Amino acid sequence: MLTIGQVDADSLQAHFHAGIAADEIEQVFHLKRAQPTLQAFTALFHGGFDGVLIRLLVLRELASDTASAGFSRADINQKLAYLIPESLETVLGRLRSHGLLAWDASAAVYRITPMARNVLSSLDTMLSMGQADDEAEMGFLLSQVAGAQAVGGVTVEQLKHLLGRLVDLTEEFRDAIASGSEFRLRTSQAKWHMACDWVEKGSEILRAITSDERADAATHKAAQAIGRAQSALLNMQGMFSRALNQIERQRVHLGQSGLSTTDIKRWLLAHDDLPSLAEGAIDRPVVPLFGTPAEMIDVAETELLTERSATVGPAGLPEGQDAPLTINDAPAIQVELDDWLARLSDFANLGNFPSFSEEGPKTIPIQDSLLPASFAVASYRASMLPLLGDAAEASLQGATAQLARLPVTFNPTDEMVQLDDPHVAAISIATLSLDLESGPLDE
Repeated sequence: MLTIGQVDADSLQAHFHAGIAADEIEQVFHLKRAQPTLQAFTALFHGGFDGVLIRLLVLRELASDTASAGFSRADINQKLAYLIPESLETVLGRLRSHGLLAWDASAAVYRITPMARNVLSSLDTMLSMGQADDEAEMGFLLSQVAGAQAVGGVTVEQLKHLLGRLVDLTEEFRDAIASGSEFRLRTSQAKWHMACDWVEKGSEILRAITSDERADAATHKAAQAIGRAQSALLNMQGMFSRALNQIERQRVHLGQSGLSTTDIKRWLLAHDDLPSLAEGAIDRPVVPLFGTPAEMIDVAETELLTERSATVGPAGLPEGQDAPLTINDAPAIQVELDDWLARLSDFANLGNFPSFSEEGPKTIPIQDSLLPASFAVASYRASMLPLLGDAAEASLQGATAQLARLPVTFNPTDEMVQLDDPHVAAISIATLSLDLESGPLDE
């Protein structure tokens, strides 16, 4: 009699195609070799979240007590008295059966195993990184590489995880730049600054890895790839600046108010309850009108049966008329731009400016160039400041191109100063400095 046995559906081999042995896969070999560690994680994280939380709670409470190496059952009951006995007994049995707790029969005490302490240490590292609000999500990966390098055990897999995260961040920042959204750009730029902080810390670790004679070729290759990814990430500062300057040039201002659509959007985002802004704006709700088929038929019959007089169109083209005479005055905004361009040109040619002298430093506070003026005019002038020194804009024609070609540098800061001005209460601390290497502006 010939007997044919079926492959167990729950076995590992059942997940692979016929003719492919699971043990021939390199990653399967590494994972099988780490079976005790994986079983420890399975013991903690198998099941619902509440059960996982209780297991971690019991194990962390016991591991945090370093007064003694062992715990009697009475000590455990006293330390975890807030848990009901049945739940505590279930958790202790699960931890003991998976090697996270060891029972010392000679001393009649429980002991925390080294495996349990390693698992808790890795979890504590990850949790501490989460509490630090690490939006770039590189802190944990970098800490693993740094720790492994310190003990001489960094692996290619750890370096590839860090490299993968750097590639993900680079693609994310490129997508934000391509989107053209100012808010998404500024959010990504803040995240980029945080990622650069981790890159600076990681550069020292990479130098240690590349200079380590004990590291193999694969480790050196992965470290060099990380270095190239870090360089690509750092070079994105110029891309952010160009994208934001492009948005600044295309910003739409609302009349002469000095406000832009970005200001309106930021103001709306600051409100948690946007529908509340419409309260009192509408006197009564909109009343919809519905037409039933009967009314629709009546209207159609009326339109069809109505005798309409035939109208004869015009026999020829209408007579021509002279176009009205208009005076094409320069727009007010162009006049303001020309006036402010003349003021900056005077400064570029070492002209007279408030708080500026030939003997003193060739810098002026930004308020001396923007004021005196109304809030709308001062806001418009401030919106033009990022164009100073813009190479792309300087290659064009027009008033804004002349502004970009001025040998003047705009130096902003994040702090503000109070002003004694009837229209502007405060302004960012910034200066305009003369680029002495370029010399005065040629008239």
